[in-house]
Amino acid sequence: MTGAGGLDRALMRAGGWVLALVWMAPLIYALWSAFHPSAYEARFVLTAPLTLDNFATAWGKAPFARYFLNTILLVTMVLAVQLVLCTMAAFAFARLEFPGKGVLFALVLVQLLILPDILLVENYATMFRLGLVDTILAIGLPYFASGFAIFLLRQTFRTIPRELDEAARVEGCSLLGLMWRVYVPLGRPAMLAFGLVSVSHHWNNFLWPLVITNSVETRPLTVGLSVFATTDSGIEWAVINAATLMTSAPLLLGFLLFQRQFVQSFLRAGIK
Repeated sequence: MTGAGGLDRALMRAGGWVLALVWMAPLIYALWSAFHPSAYEARFVLTAPLTLDNFATAWGKAPFARYFLNTILLVTMVLAVQLVLCTMAAFAFARLEFPGKGVLFALVLVQLLILPDILLVENYATMFRLGLVDTILAIGLPYFASGFAIFLLRQTFRTIPRELDEAARVEGCSLLGLMWRVYVPLGRPAMLAFGLVSVSHHWNNFLWPLVITNSVETRPLTVGLSVFATTDSGIEWAVINAATLMTSAPLLLGFLLFQRQFVQSFLRAGIK
């Protein structure tokens, strides 16, 4: 039995390595081609010279500085509004009693089942009527209320003992003061978990920004990279991969630097 168990563990470990290598293969190729001259795009020669010219070429061919600014403004705006709105909604669903509470929370859960891509046409029509087409606000507005954030924070707030509510009210806390001084500090692990998911999603979101933006002044990195890869760089894969690494580097570095906090935040938030 011991030998069979050891064999199973070895097979699982080998399978994990194979899957990891398959997943990392595109990234490895992107790293290779981005740091080597275009002549070595498909030639893996260990003595090939290293170069940063591909990054300089990519940066000079497209307004990536503007794309970075647009993306940072977008993810910051969306996350800030989501944390405020969703924290208040989750607190209401967790601790307050009001007519239609169950029905409203069911509608929140329904949002989790609807893919945002289904609403592209209606969202575009709404933004057109509001005069917000081709603005950063239009990219983020459909995501301001997150069903996932409301559900996650509600479940977190429900685990907080009600005795803390009573103690805070005895001290003279208002309803907003109770939420800010008791629930927000105790819910920070869940907020951090959601914040990581939100930033990653909106940094990489492509289809809706592609539909709603038309100009350099509003394009995020994903759309800018797509335009660059199809019109500005031709078939220079070394330059395209250099641009890809530039756009994904903040997320990769953030994950590498905060990997432990990333995992612990999900464990504390109860995400399995």
